[in-house]
Amino acid sequence: MSTHVRHPIWLPALRPADARTFASLYAVESFARATISSVIPIQAYEILHNERIVSILYTIVSLMGLSVTLFMPMLIRRFARRWVYTAGCVLLAIGSAFFVTHTLPGQIAGMLCRVMGASALSITLNLYIMDHIRKTDFMQAESLRMAWSMFAWTGGPTLGIFLYTHFGIYAAHGAVVVFAFALLCLFWFYRLSDNQSIRPGKSRPANPLANIGRFVKQPRLRLAWLIAFGRSCFWTTFFVYGPLFMVITGEGKLAGGLLVSAGNALLFVAIFWGRAGKRFGGRRVMTFAYFAMAAMLFAAGGIGEAAPLLTAALLLCGALFTIALDALGSTAFMRSVRSYEKAQMAAVYRTYLDFSELTPPLVCSVVLTFFGLGSVFVTLGMLAAFCGFVTWRYLPKAF
Repeated sequence: MSTHVRHPIWLPALRPADARTFASLYAVESFARATISSVIPIQAYEILHNERIVSILYTIVSLMGLSVTLFMPMLIRRFARRWVYTAGCVLLAIGSAFFVTHTLPGQIAGMLCRVMGASALSITLNLYIMDHIRKTDFMQAESLRMAWSMFAWTGGPTLGIFLYTHFGIYAAHGAVVVFAFALLCLFWFYRLSDNQSIRPGKSRPANPLANIGRFVKQPRLRLAWLIAFGRSCFWTTFFVYGPLFMVITGEGKLAGGLLVSAGNALLFVAIFWGRAGKRFGGRRVMTFAYFAMAAMLFAAGGIGEAAPLLTAALLLCGALFTIALDALGSTAFMRSVRSYEKAQMAAVYRTYLDFSELTPPLVCSVVLTFFGLGSVFVTLGMLAAFCGFVTWRYLPKAF
């Protein structure tokens, strides 16, 4: 009897991780990030009083966050994924503590913590997904994950603006701390295991520059990165310049929050885009989505400040097609990456998000020097058209 151990009854009853497991984790994480997605650019504008300087601020923060992303495989190898994921939750909460100072140093520190936390959560979650979801189910799992996050990205931005304007800065950023803590509790409840095969062998380079070289040498991974980069650039522009556009044109802060929430409310169609990808092929659907997105952006840029509400409606149409890329785009990477280098390649792949947060503000800070705010959307439309052509030309027809 001395060797008999009684285990709690609920431990073996926990279901194995599946698509709903990761959809729920991503949904709570989305609440933690979406709640202040519209507050951050407005808060930065209140501090700096210039949309061009706001763009420069985003550029600086993205450059600083990029190095963290590239070194993430080393952190995972040293501390294990579960602790890196935990650190990501904590960083989101710490970032909110910096934001409430409402100073430029606090704004920079808060944005950097937010970028670092999002990087840790994104990379580790993708590794868990590739461990527990079969390749043939990636498209369905990703579309479900996007659909579940709809609730966060729909209500979160408006909730954040409402709390910020009616109850103050502590209420808006305090909500992030609550969601980050809930995410941490949910993650440890699921008890996701670290697959030892995910760790690189001794012969595999751990140096970030070597990982970049291995990534660039693989055409399918390069293509997957470009697909993700293009659609992420839309969301960066939408989240940053959408609220700014509403404020600058006189529609108000709440209109900016409602615009972002309305765009995110369309995430429920991710399930239908997933079905369309399975029915017509991912290559056709993603190519169509990119060209349709480009058309909406060209129209929005052409109208610009002359009719702000019509411009906002066109941006929402662009968001509808971008969601197709959210639902299908990441499967190009998950189906192409080799199993023995998932951690290294996932970190390099994740740089699409850092570059998409870096490139639009950097480019737009130059464009806004010579043209009006509508030029931002025209520039983004040109990138979407290019990504659509490359996707059609080089993504395998069997995809």
